[in-house]
Amino acid sequence: MTKSELIELVSQRIDLPKNHAEEIVNAVFDAMSDALMEDERIEVRGFGSFSIRNYRARKGRNPRTGDEVQVSAKKSVHFKVGKELRERVDTLEGA
Repeated sequence: MTKSELIELVSQRIDLPKNHAEEIVNAVFDAMSDALMEDERIEVRGFGSFSIRNYRARKGRNPRTGDEVQVSAKKSVHFKVGKELRERVDTLEGA
């Protein structure tokens, strides 16, 4: 699902004009982004949680040449699926 499809779905489900639904979706994503930028954890019960993971600098290898390279420290967004969502996905056919 793309952001445009999500906006369309929100618009239809709560009977809002598309531009209002877009404002709502953008506001939610902006709030989540702002919270993560402040290193805050976001928890949506039944869906999952988002947090920032810190990775230290380390030595790595260039897979093509085998040369040792320095990999710099970085931060990444981590998502942990919630119990209810995990159970719903597990019940899908072919899972």
